[in-house]
Amino acid sequence: MEEWSKEQWESALQSGEKAAFYLYTPMCGTCAVASKMMSIVEQLLPHLKLGKANINFLEQIAIEHQIESVPCLLVCDGGKVTEKIYAFQSVPFLYELLKKSID
Repeated sequence: MEEWSKEQWESALQSGEKAAFYLYTPMCGTCAVASKMMSIVEQLLPHLKLGKANINFLEQIAIEHQIESVPCLLVCDGGKVTEKIYAFQSVPFLYELLKKSID
């Protein structure tokens, strides 16, 4: 999964395309598990525009989208965030959520 900058996220958002942005922190154990799940989902959905970023370096995004905790997955479509996921329940859950967003 490609590491995105603030500009890359804003570009994906403004494009109107369906995309997902995974936010994490490196010292978070739950984020480590979520990262592994997201890497599997990325392989299952190769056409989904998917990026990740360490939220410690993107304070403005955390404020703009009112990120309450990590891991966090922002799903956007049509230029706006349509879903904000904090509970990365399982690979099948994430797969179905993201597959639905690209169909």
